[in-house]
Amino acid sequence: MADHFNKVKNYLFELGYQISSEDSENELVVISDESKGIKDLVIDCEVPTLIFEQYIFELKQDDPQILKKLLQWNREVVHGAFALDDSGSKVLFRDTLQLENLDLNELESSIDALGLAMAEYSEDIIKFAKNQ
Repeated sequence: MADHFNKVKNYLFELGYQISSEDSENELVVISDESKGIKDLVIDCEVPTLIFEQYIFELKQDDPQILKKLLQWNREVVHGAFALDDSGSKVLFRDTLQLENLDLNELESSIDALGLAMAEYSEDIIKFAKNQ
């Protein structure tokens, strides 16, 4: 539904985000704010759900210590979670919200949670990405 898509875009503009790319046919946008650790965050309107996904790093080999740490971090993040893509090799940050009752504060909280997670765990993420 285009009205959900436009609502999301308007909220992003209201929050001061620039849309770096947009696919209106598939109702998705990409935003970045590298000062907050947000780089190519894909926001996808898949009615009835709004999906947030950001690539974090590639897992070149299965490392139980890294996977354990990601699960421990999931306990601490306010919204969303660290996850693996279908191939099991890409670590993503992912969150979902319901589109039907979406409000500005909810959208902002999801994006802020990603920024906080990236700030909190950036040193370990860099180390994980380099040391595989």
